[in-house]
Amino acid sequence: QVQLVESGGGLVQAGGSLRLSCAASGIIFSRKTMGWYRQAPGKQREMVAIIGPTGGTNYGDSVKGRFTISSDNTKNTVYLQMNSLKPDDTAVYYCNVVATRYWGQGTQVTVSS
Repeated sequence: QVQLVESGGGLVQAGGSLRLSCAASGIIFSRKTMGWYRQAPGKQREMVAIIGPTGGTNYGDSVKGRFTISSDNTKNTVYLQMNSLKPDDTAVYYCNVVATRYWGQGTQVTVSS
């Protein structure tokens, strides 16, 4: 059984920071590519950041330079550090084992002006 449990969402002021966590179970974490995605009302779900099993990363254009994805294989946890948050970052953020149907429940991030 694969389970992804997210935490860390909340309400922050523009310019603030937030760190999301995704704790995974039921997978060989070190062999997987993990990702963060987000979806705002009326918009398609978009890739925010991914990290591969060797530590390589990719970011969506809208978050480059502001967000950082990292992972701790010993804890089976992936993180998303979000800095310089903007109101446009407001969305539900989801953790995913990339290219699979394994998704977390989503956590709401709201950035106020």
